[in-house]
Amino acid sequence: MITSYSQLPQLDMSIKQPGAMASVSEDYLLTSINSERTAAGLPAVKFDRSLQAAAQVHAMQMARTSTLSHRLQGEADLSARGSSAGAHFSRITENVAVGPSIVTMHGALMQSPHHRENILDDQVDSIGIAVVQANGSLWAVEDFSRSVERLSLDEQEHRVSDLLRGLQVDAAPTTEARATCGLTAGYVGSRPAFTMRYTTGDLAQLPEQLRSRMRSSAFRSAAVGACTAAAKDSGSFASYNIAVVVYR
Repeated sequence: MITSYSQLPQLDMSIKQPGAMASVSEDYLLTSINSERTAAGLPAVKFDRSLQAAAQVHAMQMARTSTLSHRLQGEADLSARGSSAGAHFSRITENVAVGPSIVTMHGALMQSPHHRENILDDQVDSIGIAVVQANGSLWAVEDFSRSVERLSLDEQEHRVSDLLRGLQVDAAPTTEARATCGLTAGYVGSRPAFTMRYTTGDLAQLPEQLRSRMRSSAFRSAAVGACTAAAKDSGSFASYNIAVVVYR
């Protein structure tokens, strides 16, 4: 399996290391993509070095084999490639293209419904772009993702606690709340009014079900526990696993 740039044969072209600063062609695509998003009322995507490294390896492999594909023989799938390059995400999509010029290439991608959908996806916020030249053609990869911030368990718990306005959230029950987070059912410690476990890639807001439950009755306090998913459950996608334990 080819998993890194160093394993690829040398091509007759100017080569940069994966994760390096964007080239002129890559800058053009990034600027064009963000112009399309701005025109559609969407926020710009930010350049991600880890995604760019994953895109560069794949673009090199496509150019070497003269094959346009999202997954070449011997390659891992897109999510595994992105994760192996160091990207941390809850969503990842990809555009691949080959053409005589970068301007023609971007125009063709915008005319293709599926590729245009990836470019104008309101669920992504990051991008890695790679363009390589071989045999008179340009080979391009655009990897889009919704990035997930790397946070410690303490940081995750503080983010959620800040959203539990009107409730007393004590640091003391953290051990019990974390143990509760790791269970599939039940709780550890004092009997709560209710417990909600959820998995999310965004800690900016509470799940609607939890907000609704809290609006429907008066509660006194809560404990928040974060935990790490088992490796077999998390795969290449990143997320936060949270338990909110609410008391009357």
